[in-house]
Formats: sequence, structure tokens, C-alpha cells
Amino acid sequence: MSTLKVWVHTLRHQAQDIISVELRPMPGETLPAFEAGAHIDLHLPGGLVRSYSLANDSSERHRYLLGVLKDKTSRGGSRAVHEQLRVGMALNIGAPRNLFPLHEEAAHSVLIAGGIGITPILSMARRLQALGRSFEVIYLARSRSAAAFTEDLHALNCAMHWHFDDEAGGPADLHALLQARGGQSDTHFYACGPAVMLDAFEKICAELGHDHAHIERFAAVEIKAATDARSVFTVELRRSGKTFDVTPDTTLHQQLIATKTNVPFSCEEGICGSCETRVLEGTPDHRDMVLSSAEHASNQVMMVCVSGCKSERLVLDL
Repeated sequence: MSTLKVWVHTLRHQAQDIISVELRPMPGETLPAFEAGAHIDLHLPGGLVRSYSLANDSSERHRYLLGVLKDKTSRGGSRAVHEQLRVGMALNIGAPRNLFPLHEEAAHSVLIAGGIGITPILSMARRLQALGRSFEVIYLARSRSAAAFTEDLHALNCAMHWHFDDEAGGPADLHALLQARGGQSDTHFYACGPAVMLDAFEKICAELGHDHAHIERFAAVEIKAATDARSVFTVELRRSGKTFDVTPDTTLHQQLIATKTNVPFSCEEGICGSCETRVLEGTPDHRDMVLSSAEHASNQVMMVCVSGCKSERLVLDL
């Protein structure tokens, strides 16, 4: 997996349990271009790799800006960012990838952020403003002290709707907010935030007929194995010539690690896209939240960190 070396330029308190991390390229270098909604893999001390959305203007090549919440249920990633990163520290990162693309030609865009979900939403807002497109931002947070990048949002001077649970007496009425903004058929809706909010967003958009609804999840929703998924199957890695069996006591992911196969893993939950692998033969049992229904049906690629197999044999381009 190819990586790029950067250094930590700035660490800044943004909100309760949220810091921003500004990364800069090494002297004489520039960073790869990215699109609004993209994320990078951050290689942290101790060998952890975690994905974080880019919050800065997508036209910038001199920095990447991340926002990181210190998650109380952290598996080590966000805790490492908050407790171990220091200004001047060198880090490796992966190239930007975008699984949450912005449809720049939409007549109007509604950008909805819940808590730390503001990170890709802020980059989208910056891009739409630069293009002169019609958009608005809805920011939902538990309190003002838990809302990050508020100065950046105020500086945009765009149409904003703020909702703070503690001041409003409870969570926002997401149904009412979405219903009030459904006047144009070409309106695109984007949401990033907690799983509960995203589940409600998808359900409400379907009920209201908002066809152009897009989400990005920071935490995976468990997708159970299909009823016809096999508990035992053989895997051939075509390029490396390796063959192994997956049994009820193992998973494809575990076997790839055991055989030291060079596959990048980050979230290990099927939400970041790091481990996308081309399928040469066989029928995967897709359990990711990255690929579309059409991509699942084509069986041309799979996310090997969480997926299984429906056929006796699976041949991967590894």
C-alpha cells in the first residue's frame, strides 16, 4: 500500500472532545488533489490505520484538515490522535479517496451534519460556495460546546440552520426539516453523523420521495451473512499463487492477514473502502456499506475485511 509522508502542522481544540489536525506536506512537495467529501487513511503510532474526512477547501494543495472526536468507545484510533500526536510529528497517510461525492451541478444542496459529521459537510459547503451554487447547511449538535468548526461555518456566511439539543429541549425534528426543503426535484441531500441520525435520514427521505439522498457513516451497521453464504470455501490469490480455506473458525479477513497478503485495511468494518479487491471468479457475500447495489450485483469487486462467499471457490486479484 503506497503512502505519503506528511507532518503535523497544527493541533487545535475545536469543541468538546474534538480537535482539528492540520497536516502539511514535506518541504518542496504538494499534497494530492482531492474532492469534497473525500477522506484519507491516517497511519498512527502503534500501527493503527484510521480513516478521517477532509474538512478543508478541496482546492488547497498545501494542507489537509481533519476533525477528530475522541470516541468513548474508541478502538485506539481517536485516542491515539488526541493523546499521542504532537506538532512537528511526521506521519504516513494514504491518498484521498471519495465515497461521499458531491453532485456539483444540483439545483440546490442540503448539507446535514450531526456532531463530528461536520467534517466532510464543511468541505462540501466550501466547494459549493466557490462554485456559486445554491446550498444550505443544517448543523445538529448536543450543545454549542459540542459543535466543531463553528468559526469556519460563520465565515462562509451561507444559509445555516443551527440546532442544539440542550437549548431546544430535545433532538431536532428531522422529518420537518427535510419536508420543508423538498420543493425541487433536483435537490440533493447529504448527511453525515451518528448512526441513529443517518438511519432516520434514510427512512425519512424515502418516505418523502427525496430520491437524491446521500450519506457517509463513521460507524458500521452490522450486516449479517446471507442465508446462502458458505461457512467453508476455498480462496485462490491469483497473482501471489496462494490458496487457503476459510472455515467456520476463521474469516476471509483473518486468513488474508495470516498469509501476510498485502491488502490495505483501515476501518475493518466495511465502511472506508480501503480493502476493495477485484474478484476474478466466484460470488462474494457482500457485507459492506461502501458499494452500491449495482456494484454488489456485478460481483466485480468486494470489501474483503467483512465479506464472505456464496460459492465454493473465490478467486481474487491479489
